[in-house]
Amino acid sequence: MEISLHNQVAVITGASSGIGTGIAKSIASAGAAVVVNHSSERSTDEAKAVLKEITDAGGKGITYQCDVSKEDQVVKMFQDVISEFGTVDILINNAGIQKDSKFTEMTIDQWNAVIGVNLTGQFLCAREAIKEFLRRGIDPSRSVACGKIIHISSVHEIIPWAGHANYASSKGAIRMLMQTLAQEYGADKIRVNSICPGAIQTPINKSAWETPEALNSLLSLIPYNRIGQPQDIGNLAAFLASDLADYITGTSIFVDGGMTTFESFSTGG
Repeated sequence: MEISLHNQVAVITGASSGIGTGIAKSIASAGAAVVVNHSSERSTDEAKAVLKEITDAGGKGITYQCDVSKEDQVVKMFQDVISEFGTVDILINNAGIQKDSKFTEMTIDQWNAVIGVNLTGQFLCAREAIKEFLRRGIDPSRSVACGKIIHISSVHEIIPWAGHANYASSKGAIRMLMQTLAQEYGADKIRVNSICPGAIQTPINKSAWETPEALNSLLSLIPYNRIGQPQDIGNLAAFLASDLADYITGTSIFVDGGMTTFESFSTGG
């Protein structure tokens, strides 16, 4: 079976690095035109490098700077993408940040920054995507679904994480957002799911794998005994966005090498 996203347009937020880059490459390799979203001028060169890699491999797309926590910027991004490509078929809600702190020392700015990007950003992008899906309706030449949204959550939507209350709270809330949207728009043939990565080798968690000691400690939590790669998430995202996954909606899929089986209990806890 071939995963085909030909004749479709995908917006991937936070695609200039890490998991977002892996997803953008996989979605593009399946035939979709991709919007490589990045948040600031600082990440412009990274986004352009990702797009070049995609186009050099025969894919197509554009880069687009937008802070997903800002409503006016999100609205404009979707307007501009629709003007450029005619519509949007797929949204990958990936943009996310961490601002870690002991709970009693966490500032309101740290809390708001993480909730703003990780949760409000996913709300804003999903809202604009669904508006476009409903406007366009089902086009069988594109997909049997009216539209597809994939939220990038985390194993921490179900695993508490001391020192990361803002991050874990944002991911737990994403689960309810995803399921509510799947319920509300299922009759419109809009599919909404979440991918929940475990430990993936990206810049955001470099301290967890950059030394042998840190990596060995991390692997003690992973029964499959390897750290994940962005392509592991990209492969699933491409499948979920395709018609092969047409009966899958309202679910969280964990890509974690077994982390959620709680490896520390393998010898009795």
